Amino acid sequence: MRRELVVATNNAHKVREFTRLFPGVRLLTPSDLGVAFDFEENGSTYLDNALGKARHLFSMIGRPVLADDSGLEVQGLGGEPGIRSSRYGSQPGGPKLNDADRCRLLLAKAEALPDRSCFFVCCIVLVIEEPRFFTAQEICRGTLAHEPRGSGGFGYDPIVFLPERGRTVAELSDREKDRLSHRGRAARRVRALWRRGLA
Repeated sequence: MRRELVVATNNAHKVREFTRLFPGVRLLTPSDLGVAFDFEENGSTYLDNALGKARHLFSMIGRPVLADDSGLEVQGLGGEPGIRSSRYGSQPGGPKLNDADRCRLLLAKAEALPDRSCFFVCCIVLVIEEPRFFTAQEICRGTLAHEPRGSGGFGYDPIVFLPERGRTVAELSDREKDRLSHRGRAARRVRALWRRGLA
């Protein structure tokens, strides 16, 4: 198995999670290689965006690339914020809201919802060489909390409550989150596919 991958993201939180989820693999970022990486996530599915990011960066560096796209879908809001989770509440061409502002916006929209069920989605793509790639998509179910809780994680983690744990995702330890989360589950599947593909 190759021991070095370039992660198609500028998000330091994701890089830290992927470092835990791919033990024994050296993970680099575009900035580590002196590459200015930007990709407009305009696909209609999580796979479109993850594969688009991976292939775009691979075309720039010619090295194995790991990419993902993820989102939170709230049942009572018709799946919002969904595929636009990282850009939720932001105007095209304008500044992006930060994590805390996006959480506040979502909680305000969901204030009167009788059904607060929701789930995280993560699609991971690993491009080894074109056109070959491995992919997996997983979910993590929960309910929307009424206020943010916890200081761990990032994104919408403080407002997604896991009933079986009695805590929000942001209140979990790194080990618990990696075992239960959408990204952790997808990463394990991609690692298994990668191993089998190289056997």
